[in-house]
Amino acid sequence: MSETLLDVQGLSCPLPVLKANKALRGLPPGARLTVLATDPASVKDFAAFCQETGHELVSFAEADGVYRYVLRKRAEPA
Repeated sequence: MSETLLDVQGLSCPLPVLKANKALRGLPPGARLTVLATDPASVKDFAAFCQETGHELVSFAEADGVYRYVLRKRAEPA
């Protein structure tokens, strides 16, 4: 399974989610995207983004002010 890393540390809302959305568009269905962010607002932003788009938030962790999101791209609509 494909996995891609997107480092958006230092960027503020809404850029982390916008850049993740753009990265996901270029990935095949089921691919994983790991996002590293430092914006505390990204916690709510990524939860809402996944709920609205159908992408899966596989995992979330925070360490030393760095938020790590692992997203799985949704299957394309039939």
